[in-house]
Amino acid sequence: MSKNKLYLFILVACSSGYIYLLYNLYCSKSNQFSVCMIKNFAGFSCPSCGTTRAVQLLFKGDFTASFLTNPFGIIVSSFMLFLPIWIVFDVLLKKQSFYTFYNKMESILKQKYIAIPLIILVVLNWMWNINKGL
Repeated sequence: MSKNKLYLFILVACSSGYIYLLYNLYCSKSNQFSVCMIKNFAGFSCPSCGTTRAVQLLFKGDFTASFLTNPFGIIVSSFMLFLPIWIVFDVLLKKQSFYTFYNKMESILKQKYIAIPLIILVVLNWMWNINKGL
């Protein structure tokens, strides 16, 4: 993926995440609506179910409840906070430090001894979500 496409994709994803988070924090009156296709179709939670609630709890300062709802919320919150800043920094200074970092991380994550434990963690989180009844 080219640098410009990657930067645009991340900025759009983060903006969409902020809009969805703000909607859920301030406009949504009901928590019955789920955007999770797996949960809506199959009837059970996916590995990322509860991430929005976890981000909301983190936004409200409840780190423990956020982690217990879904640890992915902390990761997503970190990405949503730091990646747009990093990208704007790169664009303004005409650098590509994030793009270089992204490519390096992509090659590292493709290695089996890294990818397999991460996949196991995702599956364990999925089982935990199902067990919690998210």
